[in-house]
Amino acid sequence: MEPIYLDCAATTPADPEVMGAMMRYFGYHFGNPSSGHAFGRSAKEAIERARAQVAALIGADNSEIVFTGGGTEADNLAVLGTALAAPSGRNHIITSTIEHPAVLSTCRFLGAKGFSLTCLPVDAQGTVDPDDVRKAITDRTCLVSIMHANNEIGTIEPIGAIAAIATEKEIAFHTDAVQSVGKIPLDVRETPVALLSLAGHKIYGPKGTGALFIRSGVDLAPITYGGHQEKGIRNGTENVPGIVGLGKAGEIGLRDMASFMDQTGALRDLLEDKIMAAFPDCRVNGNRESRLPHILSVSFPKLSGAAIVAELDKLDIGCSAGSACTAGATHVSHVLEAMAIPPEFALGTIRFSLGKFNTEEEIGRTISAVAEVVGKLKTA
Repeated sequence: MEPIYLDCAATTPADPEVMGAMMRYFGYHFGNPSSGHAFGRSAKEAIERARAQVAALIGADNSEIVFTGGGTEADNLAVLGTALAAPSGRNHIITSTIEHPAVLSTCRFLGAKGFSLTCLPVDAQGTVDPDDVRKAITDRTCLVSIMHANNEIGTIEPIGAIAAIATEKEIAFHTDAVQSVGKIPLDVRETPVALLSLAGHKIYGPKGTGALFIRSGVDLAPITYGGHQEKGIRNGTENVPGIVGLGKAGEIGLRDMASFMDQTGALRDLLEDKIMAAFPDCRVNGNRESRLPHILSVSFPKLSGAAIVAELDKLDIGCSAGSACTAGATHVSHVLEAMAIPPEFALGTIRFSLGKFNTEEEIGRTISAVAEVVGKLKTA
């Protein structure tokens, strides 16, 4: 039987349509987009088509999209770029305790350089309270950065309300939407975010590609220097094949979003229901009323999540213990710790993250495998 991949929050397989779109730009259309001849113009036109495709995915204007080398770079550019562009005395940043390390580590770096940092708590479901954001804002605040949806537990944050508060106070609001873009609706014409990060490899595009939405009028300083590419905000010769792939992935994500939500949500619910029925003492983490359709975080008391993942791997099923960014760690993830999940549960957490290529037959096999593995470990 074919192996089963249930770690799509870590990375997704490239869609065949994406690979098909990219191939010509590795060879035939190989020109440097900054060159003035026909070879360069062909590459430049491809970049601009991709820019329009990514912009359409989130309801942005084409001019508001800057391509980056991935979600981490987009997060760094948003946080550092805002800090560098901030007026003198505006040196306070607000974020949350459950952000991706690409945001948290960058904020902490700025903290070591003289910025003050407020890390807001979350409730037991991993949700930030917008009132906490309002209370934390001072006349020195230059940035609020709260993710759209968490990569470990899938909880969707109330960024509409948070963005409205930041906008009212004339403070830039950034959201890391790497896990949510292309999977659930998000329209920047309706949600007043100033900055939004996304990544290609989370939406069936290529690794090493990403983008930052920068709302028109938002002041952002570059964090690299060199040429004039991407309006001088992200310098360096563009990764044309990767950008073409990201654009195609964005086009497909917008086209197929409704079916993705229906399909993965139904399979995720099936997996959750069967696991809960077999092991009533386990717990599901995150906000079950407001979460991404493809992520299931479940904790088995007094077991090791790493051990469960290793045993499932022997059965050709790929999932993760918490976040892929902390895979292999034996400590409680910072997200589960922030939610005050008891250690006897937190250490036994695994994350299934489904994708558009998964089938009901695969979920059935996974349910049987989980019952076998967890049952064995409980009696060991």
